[in-house]
Amino acid sequence: MSVEENAETASAETGSSIPAEELARLSDDIISALKTVYDPEIPADIFELGLIYRIDVDDDRMVRIDMTLTAPGCPVAGEMPAWVENAVSTVEGVSGVEVEMTFDPPWTPDRMSEEAKIAVGWY
Repeated sequence: MSVEENAETASAETGSSIPAEELARLSDDIISALKTVYDPEIPADIFELGLIYRIDVDDDRMVRIDMTLTAPGCPVAGEMPAWVENAVSTVEGVSGVEVEMTFDPPWTPDRMSEEAKIAVGWY
């Protein structure tokens, strides 16, 4: 199920105290914020590249994000989580952001959206 589909049904299925409409808006705004963060070596944003593995919004509106990089030795490995945290923390209604870096499972180009594939010339 996609992040967008999860947002629409999460409050009903998980008993979240956040109303479904607000959770959907938060999710859309978080995704929009993530799309402002670009991998400096690839002309596509991190969301379309498939670097975001999980987005959780707690009842207190704390956002927890699991993400990866295209390669463990990526030169911005130390900086990228802060870029993500800064972008998402600007979303109205978010109380805080925690970004966890993971390489399990490893990223592959199969995670890229069609938009990202076109941006990098892999169409």
